Amino acid sequence: MARKQSDYLKELLSSEPDGPATPPAAERVRPTTLLSRESALARVQSGQTRQVTQHLLDPARVRVWPGNARIYAQLNEQNCRELIDSIIAEGGQKVPAVVRRVTDDPAYDYEVVAGTRRHWSVQWLRNHSYPDLRFLAQVANLDDEAAFRLADLENRARQDVSDIERARNYASALTLHYDGKQKRMAERLRVSPGWLSKMLQVANIPDNILAAFSSWHDVQLKPAYNLARALGNTDAAERIAVAATRLAQEQAEARKQGHEGPSASEVMRRLLHAAQNDAASMNEAPIEIRSALGRVAMSVQSVNRQGITIRLHTGAGADTDEYLSGLKDILERLRASGKIF
Repeated sequence: MARKQSDYLKELLSSEPDGPATPPAAERVRPTTLLSRESALARVQSGQTRQVTQHLLDPARVRVWPGNARIYAQLNEQNCRELIDSIIAEGGQKVPAVVRRVTDDPAYDYEVVAGTRRHWSVQWLRNHSYPDLRFLAQVANLDDEAAFRLADLENRARQDVSDIERARNYASALTLHYDGKQKRMAERLRVSPGWLSKMLQVANIPDNILAAFSSWHDVQLKPAYNLARALGNTDAAERIAVAATRLAQEQAEARKQGHEGPSASEVMRRLLHAAQNDAASMNEAPIEIRSALGRVAMSVQSVNRQGITIRLHTGAGADTDEYLSGLKDILERLRASGKIF
């Protein structure tokens, strides 16, 4: 996390007093030596530092605040593996999460404001050979708007939170915390109004279009903003949806075969190309060549004045002769359609 962001995080937390209640003494993390304890107390008494108590909690008694951008349901062993290994190697969680107290649900004592992956990883480890592992957290007294700002600040330093997740989180927060006022929201988050406006437009990209990508994490803000603008045109949106459906099928087929599907840049190029084409050409069936196994071996990606782009699909089971025959077939079909001479 950048220094300014780190300072802002400390400032935000220090401006909110801890709640009145504290967990049992056994759950508090204390200094390991008398000397370190006396030194810490001296600094607190002198006003040099603010005392922050960390707690070791049962993760089953901690829920996840829905106002965070990260989608908890999308966390799994694979995308949390590095953190899981770190917790095991270090003998426990080293960086505390930030939680706030829960009063509206007897099943929980706290909810996570920042530290969703840490909560998931500790919970996973408790279910896999580490039943006594505790969730390290510090308690903050935050209202929803302050909690949103704190969570957003942490997420900006995390590459594993996609721009789509953040954009949708911003769109929700705009209504919940800022009465739809983008300027005020930008001021509170300390971001430029123009950047925030782009994020909010990206939030409008529907799931059926995002399904064209192998992962939401592949969708970056700048090209996504261009796609969101293209979707603002009704006719273009329909053509983009057709192209997205085809791409989603390609992605599904690639996953089935254990291969990588179209890259994010290729997906974006094809979606934006669909937006620029006329409806008649987009409604034409794509030119594809299938192998003897019935799998797509070759497909025409684009035909324009610069040339013809043909994709060779791996995992189709086609041999060299099939590819050469397929290429000849494609050229003949393009000539017959009048697209090349």
